[in-house]
Amino acid sequence: MDPHAQTVNVKIYNQTYSIRASDGDVERTRALAALVDHRMREIAKGALTADSLKVAILAAIHIADELGKAIDRFDELNKTINSHSQEFSALLDQVLKDK
Repeated sequence: MDPHAQTVNVKIYNQTYSIRASDGDVERTRALAALVDHRMREIAKGALTADSLKVAILAAIHIADELGKAIDRFDELNKTINSHSQEFSALLDQVLKDK
């Protein structure tokens, strides 16, 4: 058991859950729970179902989609940074050779 882990009570879609904040960051855990609650409420407004499990699954799919897009963007930015880094390194090598 992690000595930094703390249990925090959060409310998601009218249900209270005790969640272990394994990294000790209680506020982050609360913020994540609030995000899930918000997303579930958004989906429930437009969903054809009131089943909380189905709403939770739809929310999870939406959040997973956002995560996937963020990962793709991160990978693109990382490739751009690496490419620029190689270009700058080559330019620096050239400048140093010319001295």
